[in-house]
Amino acid sequence: MMRLERRPDIPLSLALSAPIGAVVVSLALAGILIAAAGAPVWEAYQRLFLGAFGSRLAVTETLTRTTPLILTGLAAAVAFRARLWNIGGEGQFYVGALAAAALGSEAGLQLPGYALVPVLMIAGAIAGAILLLVPLLLRLRFGVDEVVTTLLLNFVAVLFVSMMIEGPVKDPMAFGWPQSVPIVGDAILPKLVLRSRLHIGLLVGIGLAILTWIVQSRTVFGLESRAAGLNPRAAAFAGVSLKRILMTIACISGGFAGLAGAIEVMGVKGYVTTDLSPGFGYTGIVVAMLAELHPVGVIVAALFVATLFVGADGMSRALGVPSFIADVIVSLSLLTMLVALFLSNFRIRR
Repeated sequence: MMRLERRPDIPLSLALSAPIGAVVVSLALAGILIAAAGAPVWEAYQRLFLGAFGSRLAVTETLTRTTPLILTGLAAAVAFRARLWNIGGEGQFYVGALAAAALGSEAGLQLPGYALVPVLMIAGAIAGAILLLVPLLLRLRFGVDEVVTTLLLNFVAVLFVSMMIEGPVKDPMAFGWPQSVPIVGDAILPKLVLRSRLHIGLLVGIGLAILTWIVQSRTVFGLESRAAGLNPRAAAFAGVSLKRILMTIACISGGFAGLAGAIEVMGVKGYVTTDLSPGFGYTGIVVAMLAELHPVGVIVAALFVATLFVGADGMSRALGVPSFIADVIVSLSLLTMLVALFLSNFRIRR
């Protein structure tokens, strides 16, 4: 009789090959759809790669798209590792963006640029953290499932942002599509490459990913948060305050997602609209899963997902393949990654 048995230790080779295998399988499955659309599969993927890295503009656009995905991916990875199921990255992204736009406008904070930029980033992070603390408090006090509350708060947050940009923070000079007041020039993030949209937010995201990895692997708090995620009852028995850990994790996770929104406003848009995010908060969950919740892996996974979205546009223009094939590949990557994680964590015993 066959039975499933959890592996006591996952070999490093298996842990590294799982995401690679999941990506390869997802690309193979998506290739069937590309072929069904009447396009040559190999050429389609070549066009996708060239669309993401074939020119200076393509590279900078891919890295620009990578930046918010790193931060929303970190938001999901940090929370999931501690078994805090934060599905509200999208809403946290929007409230962080709104906080940065409101405080960074001419009617907002009157600070010099060197002080205004970090203050707006912190304000965006605080806004995102507050939005996640509400579901956590409901979970701790009443046992409400945070999956439901964080997911529903996404819609509440977007509607709140829509109300604000059509009312108190509406740009009086904008006609037609509603948008917030623009941020002042001192609040705009410096560019990493001239005549491009790539900004220093990318370095902020990479730096935070590395810092998160160091904290998780080298500090007492990191050990406690991992213990709380692996076995909450055992962690509590060992003296770990689960409430304190979860509150701190909520502030970090929501802060990352809110910071992503603030950086998107300060580095790319300059103002807030209801289509500011093409699903960065939700895609961050896929990024975190592809990275196996590893902070440094989030950087690679975010780059992969950004490559798909940016490259798909070039593939679509060259071969007529629908650009939403990128969404299909990302979805397939998540499904195949879940299967890969299951197979790497369990083995069949007779």
